[in-house]
Amino acid sequence: MTYLSSLNEVQHQAVTHTDGPVMVIAGPGSGKTRVLTYRIAYLIEQGVAPQQILALTFTNKAAREMKERIQAVVGSKGERVWAGTFHSIFARILRVEAPKIDFPPAFTIYDRDDSKSLVGDIIKEMRLDPKQYNPNAVLARISSAKSNLITPELYAKDHELIHYDRMNKRPQIYDIYERYYKRCKQAGAMDFDDLLLQMYRLLQENKDNVREKYQRIFRYVLVDEFQDTNYLQYAIIKLLTVYHNSPFNICIVGDDAQSIYSFRGATIENILKFEQDFPEVSVFKLEQNYRSTDHIVKAANMVISNNNKQIQKEIWTELGDGHKIKVIKAVSDVEEGRLVASTIIEYKNRLHLENRDIAILYRTNAQSRVFEEHLRKQNLAYKIFGGLSFYQRKEVKDILGYLRLTVNERDDEAFKRIINTPKRGIGKTTTGKIAEIAVEEGVSMWAVLTSGLYPAKGKLASFVQMIEKFKAKAASSDAYEVAMMVAQESGIFEQLRQDQSIEGIGRMENASALLDGIKEFVENDIADEGATTDRSLAAYLSDIALLTDLDTTDEEESDYISLMTTHTAKGLEWKAVFVVGLEENLFPSYMSMGSPDQLDEERRLFYVSITRAKMFLALSYATSRYQFGQFRYNDPSRFLEEIDEIHFESTVERKKQLFKEPRLLADRPGRKKDFEPRVNPADFKPSPSEQLAEGMQVLHLQFGSGRILSIDGARDNKVATIHFDQGDDSERRIMLRFAKLQIVEQG
Repeated sequence: MTYLSSLNEVQHQAVTHTDGPVMVIAGPGSGKTRVLTYRIAYLIEQGVAPQQILALTFTNKAAREMKERIQAVVGSKGERVWAGTFHSIFARILRVEAPKIDFPPAFTIYDRDDSKSLVGDIIKEMRLDPKQYNPNAVLARISSAKSNLITPELYAKDHELIHYDRMNKRPQIYDIYERYYKRCKQAGAMDFDDLLLQMYRLLQENKDNVREKYQRIFRYVLVDEFQDTNYLQYAIIKLLTVYHNSPFNICIVGDDAQSIYSFRGATIENILKFEQDFPEVSVFKLEQNYRSTDHIVKAANMVISNNNKQIQKEIWTELGDGHKIKVIKAVSDVEEGRLVASTIIEYKNRLHLENRDIAILYRTNAQSRVFEEHLRKQNLAYKIFGGLSFYQRKEVKDILGYLRLTVNERDDEAFKRIINTPKRGIGKTTTGKIAEIAVEEGVSMWAVLTSGLYPAKGKLASFVQMIEKFKAKAASSDAYEVAMMVAQESGIFEQLRQDQSIEGIGRMENASALLDGIKEFVENDIADEGATTDRSLAAYLSDIALLTDLDTTDEEESDYISLMTTHTAKGLEWKAVFVVGLEENLFPSYMSMGSPDQLDEERRLFYVSITRAKMFLALSYATSRYQFGQFRYNDPSRFLEEIDEIHFESTVERKKQLFKEPRLLADRPGRKKDFEPRVNPADFKPSPSEQLAEGMQVLHLQFGSGRILSIDGARDNKVATIHFDQGDDSERRIMLRFAKLQIVEQG
């Protein structure tokens, strides 16, 4: 057992303590996978039959890696271990046992598109409005119900769920769920959620001949990434591992500080309450980090210590102090992209890093656009992970399709893309006939409609009129004004707004990010050398075509910079990591502001992000950016303030960046107040924001007395720069609509 000699003391204990329930809390870079695989190898060497070991993972890649490592220690016997994802293992069991729950052994597994199509058919059959009952949103609701062990029968009895659906003007979701559930069973099909739900049913309803059978088969159960399990997965694990009311040999490996998937149904409570569920549990904490240097590790500890619910631990490293953390402050998201790209070039030149050593992590997919543009300008190879390149996303291509046809009516590819997007009742048969005539006559499809070669009546006539309106707008307006009209009047924005699923919200953010980019193009007064000052739609499309030319990036190139969301980065590592967009309402997300639990999850997500870095960590933010068509000033993320100054490259510069320079302030729901009120709240009466003017002496509840130095911006975006009498020459920028200032003295 020479492999055991490579383990530290706590790892060794976690591997060799084989009996009873075991919980391994594995901090980032602490050798979690090694412990898990060596534990399985050790069990086999102790005489446990490989087929009596069940190891559940969340990805096929993790399962393959686990088996390869086990076989490297114990040989071919490792192949017989039941190692795989929850879904693949349960599907394997269900193939054998399905008749016991009235499913055929050769049941079909529906993918997302199959499920969406069936839900869409049911919505049509029930004559419901597909905008009100968006199939993606309905599916998300059904998935959530299944993940919480709520069958259609239980859904109908749950007054809270029914009330929620009524409040959201979708009172018939229960009926859709019931029909969907029955239709799947009728078709002998299970969707991905059913593989869990039906597995639970199988074990729960067949205690004697099925549950006890698999409890006897699986003498040892191991669960990787336990913090990512949902309620249903944990319920199945309990059924498999509690034999005759006594806990079985279960080992869970995970880290509560890396629980970041609540939007998928994962619940951190599973790992937090594991010790309550299994009081005899032996707990081993892997706290030594083998990945990151000391400044990174200590910064991560400081951040996560602010969370309310957590298992106490202190991660440490012996890799030395390493480089301090770099903070990049930009005045806009465009400058943020430029500064990050130039810092990457500096790292490559000064620190001799390869592209493959570097990652850019962002909170939302929509943020990738500006970094893609600047990496291309610097001729730096990159690859988008966890999603398409920004300009290849459907919602982005749909809007660009409208813009292309508006500028060039002969663009048949754009015509075909948008003729029925969003759906307007113009079917494939009609489109096919128009295309046929266009080929026969040697003209564009648009010309077929407008020349009378094919009668443009009804919906076709409305489509022609809409495009003509866009063309007229383009002749007299800039690119952004045309794009806003297109997004709104084409119906694309309305269609995207209807989908309130996680994916739907992401698509809406992408569409908004495209429009933000067009606005930046229009308002960019400082053109690059040799660039055009033309702000027309045609000029924008010409400009963007150069940026999206796929020939500029070799898809086979292995040396690329990795771009991905912070969620996608979990489990990965790089020598240098850039975590970008660190601003209030972006990271942490605006959707987390009303909930302490969600804010805690955002902090865990930041913790995961910064612990991906081995040697170099850079954190960037922009003091302003376009979001949803609005120019917004931003406060730096609270997460930056939670890291001690000694871990940053320049403490003087950091103080200047985060505290001394004017900062934009707005109320932050759920945030602890930095100061006690300096003004008696009973005597404080905020003045109307429209009455505020330069030179006025004002009072603020938190910051006390101050004078307005200047006001800039327009309408709802007016921002005041105010000097407060706090003894530290404090100047702050406050958005007036959030200001709550009382006028004391006219200027």
